[in-house]
Amino acid sequence: MSHVARQCSRTGCSEAATASLTYDYAHAMAWLDPLHAERDPHAYDLCERHAARLSPPQGWQLRDRRFVEPASALIAV
Repeated sequence: MSHVARQCSRTGCSEAATASLTYDYAHAMAWLDPLHAERDPHAYDLCERHAARLSPPQGWQLRDRRFVEPASALIAV
């Protein structure tokens, strides 16, 4: 089975996807995560450029979780 890179979901963009966008209308919340391993029918795959330029609708919160360090990497002082 060959691995085919997924493309950005934005119309007209053929760049490779690097992030997954999911959202919750009821809570006016959106999340950007590292690209999910499997295609998710409830998420949008975005390239780096479109993920970086994403702005949520007015009144919504966007949580960018692409660069969050795992708790094991944190050092207590």
